[in-house]
Amino acid sequence: MNATEFIKLNVAERIEAMEAIWDSLMIADAKIESPDWHQGVLAERCRRLHDPSAEFVSLAELKASRR
Repeated sequence: MNATEFIKLNVAERIEAMEAIWDSLMIADAKIESPDWHQGVLAERCRRLHDPSAEFVSLAELKASRR
C-alpha cells in the first residue's frame, strides 16, 4: 500500500492501519535501532531538565497557553 492509497482511508482506518503496523513489529520482535541523533536530543533534554534555572508548567497550563 502506498501513500496515495492511505489517503483514501478515513482517519480511523489510517490509525487502525498504523496500530496494525506497530503490532506487527512487536510480534516480529524486530529490533529497531534509534538513529544517532536521538541520543543528542535526549542528552540535551536531560541537560535542560537538570538546569537549576529551568521553569516547568503543568499540562493544563501548556494547553491553556496554546488557545
